Amino acid sequence: MYPSKLITHPIIHDLGQKFKVIPNVRQASVTEEIGIVCLELTGSRQQIKASIQWMEKQGISVEPVEINVIGS
Repeated sequence: MYPSKLITHPIIHDLGQKFKVIPNVRQASVTEEIGIVCLELTGSRQQIKASIQWMEKQGISVEPVEINVIGS
């Protein structure tokens, strides 16, 4: 979930540039107040963990949909 201050920032693009992960938007709902995105990340476990930590530092709330997906 994105806070309103990040709605206009290219977070998913930045994620793919900063880390060796492939982001795939599975579902999204964005309003002026909040953005909710179901994002599939493909890459090494280390890169996925680093990208999640980076998103959290940006103020994005990250909740894994399936734990097994993170370990892939």
